[in-house]
Amino acid sequence: MSGVSLRAEGIRVVVDGTELLSSVDLSAAPGRVHALIGPNGAGKSTLLAVLAGDRVPTAGRVLLDGRPITGLALGELARARAVLTQEHAVAFPFPSREIVAMGRHPWAPTTAADEDERAIAEAMTQTDVSHLAERTVPSLSGGERARVALARVLAQRTPVLLLDEPTAALDLRHQEDVLRLARARAAAGGTVVVVLHDLNLAAAYADDLTLLRGGGVHATGAPADVLTAEAIAEVYRQDVEVLPHPRTGVPLVLPVR
Repeated sequence: MSGVSLRAEGIRVVVDGTELLSSVDLSAAPGRVHALIGPNGAGKSTLLAVLAGDRVPTAGRVLLDGRPITGLALGELARARAVLTQEHAVAFPFPSREIVAMGRHPWAPTTAADEDERAIAEAMTQTDVSHLAERTVPSLSGGERARVALARVLAQRTPVLLLDEPTAALDLRHQEDVLRLARARAAAGGTVVVVLHDLNLAAAYADDLTLLRGGGVHATGAPADVLTAEAIAEVYRQDVEVLPHPRTGVPLVLPVR
C-alpha cells in the first residue's frame, strides 16, 4: 500500500467555454491526508475527478507514482486508486455485501483475489455496515448508503484513496469514524485526498490543505497556515474567528454571529 505519490501539474479544465480549473498544482504524498477545501463551485470535485483519471484535463497532467495517469490501463488504474464519489445511486436492489464486493473486482485476475473475503469483511466492519450485509440498497438510509459505498472503496485496498465529501450524509459519530479511517489509511502508508466542507474536520484530520477559490489555488500548506481568519473571510465571504483548540492546538474556525 505504501509509497505511491500523486501529483497534478498545471491542471486546467474548460467545459462549454467555462473555466472550472486554472493552473492548479497539487502534491499528495504517502503517509499523509490532503484535504481539498473551498466554497461551492471552487472546483474541488472537478479536481478530484482529474486526480482520479476520471476526467481528462484541458491542459496539464497528473502523475501517479511518477507516471502519467493517462498512460495506465483501466485495470492497473483501479488497482492503484479507489474513488468515492458524491453520488451513491444503485440502479438495482443489490444486497449491501454485493456492493462492497464490487470493490474487489480489479483484483480478480491477480493472486490478491485470495484476500477478497477478508477485505470485504474488514471494510464492512470498519464502516459499521456488517449488520446491513443482506439489506438491499434501496432499503437503506442516505447515511447507510454512504457507509456501504465507503466500504466498497476500502475493500478495493489501493495505495491511493480519493474521497469526495465522504462525511456529507453522516451523523457526528460516523463523520469522525470516516476521517479516523482516512488517517489510519495514511498511517499505513497510503496517500489520501479528501474533499471536505467542514473546516474544523479538515483542520483536525488533514496534514495538508489546499484551499480552492474560483478554480484556482488560493493557499496550500499546513492547516494552521491555510486556515487564517483573513483567508477564510476573503474566500468564503464570511467573517470568522480562528482559535487554537484548547487540547490539540489545531485551528478551530468559529463563524462570527
